[in-house]
Amino acid sequence: MQGLRALAALMVVVHHAQNEAMILAGRTGTDFVPRDGLPWPAGVDIFFVISGFIIVHAAAPLYGRPGARGRFIAHRIARLVPLYWLVTGLYLALGLAVPALLSGEGGPPDAARTLASFLFWPMARPDGAVLPLYGLGWTLNYEMAFYALFALGLGFSRRGAVAWLVAALALVVLAGRLIPAPPVPLAFWSDPIVLEFALGAGLALLRNEGWRLHAPARAALAAAGLFGLAAAPDAPALRLLAWGLPAALLVAAAVLGRDRPEAARGGWAARLLGAAERLGDASYALYLLHPFVLRAVREGLLRSGFAVTLGPWPGLVLMVVLTLPAALLAHQLLERPLTRLVRRALEPARPAGASESAATPER
Repeated sequence: MQGLRALAALMVVVHHAQNEAMILAGRTGTDFVPRDGLPWPAGVDIFFVISGFIIVHAAAPLYGRPGARGRFIAHRIARLVPLYWLVTGLYLALGLAVPALLSGEGGPPDAARTLASFLFWPMARPDGAVLPLYGLGWTLNYEMAFYALFALGLGFSRRGAVAWLVAALALVVLAGRLIPAPPVPLAFWSDPIVLEFALGAGLALLRNEGWRLHAPARAALAAAGLFGLAAAPDAPALRLLAWGLPAALLVAAAVLGRDRPEAARGGWAARLLGAAERLGDASYALYLLHPFVLRAVREGLLRSGFAVTLGPWPGLVLMVVLTLPAALLAHQLLERPLTRLVRRALEPARPAGASESAATPER
């Protein structure tokens, strides 16, 4: 699972790195043709399916417990909000200092949209796009809505909570289709992409019910997922089917296996898996911070003259590689301490029988 998180984050990084490489090519007079072996933005879809799985799976000590909703929400706020607010504040400060950074938004942000960005509320920009101040936060607007719906179902058993979640998400999607000219928040939340959370939740229920697959079956699922993504269009008419279902196959391959035997936990494979797990732990920091690193490296290459020497493809590789240590450092030095600090401040009284592992962060 952690390796899959790392893959999902790296797909998004590669997507944005190719955009930066195109800028490099344009400013150095060289050619650059993006490579689309996979639909790189579909890393987000993998993240959404993972979120649906992890939240349902890790909330096991909370179902039907008094105080469960408050504890769950506190954990989610502590996990997502501090680093996102820090990054959004940094982006806002840079944008106010260098207004050209915000030129793509159709104008400078007003107070209402800035507040909406910090509160995860969907609001249209002056150019009509429904994006927060820091554009990558659009995924977190969906995540927070998913958390709110899931928290409402924590009074039920696991099965009941999943049934509630699937029904609620389906009703939101249906409402967005049936209501003429729905308000911006409903139009945003009713995108069928939200059903990817339901796919992950269903996988969590299957695992809890004892479903396990042998290695050949899981390998077939993983291959089908990768093939499905590779064969999918770059701009699908229905993202849920084109990218969400293959993403669910990949997650199923990761979570429906048996525990590894002790004999398989050594050697080079174990070291490679350990590196993937560490990068998976830092995937949230990698997702949020990579645009800063990519653009800093791009400008460094241009101003130093190395952009001409290297060319756009080696420059792209360098940009991507340098995002990794930046994310690992940010995870250790910023994300984890901030999460602990906010969690201690918000932690309500623990429900009887609940453990520290409850609502383990999914990114």
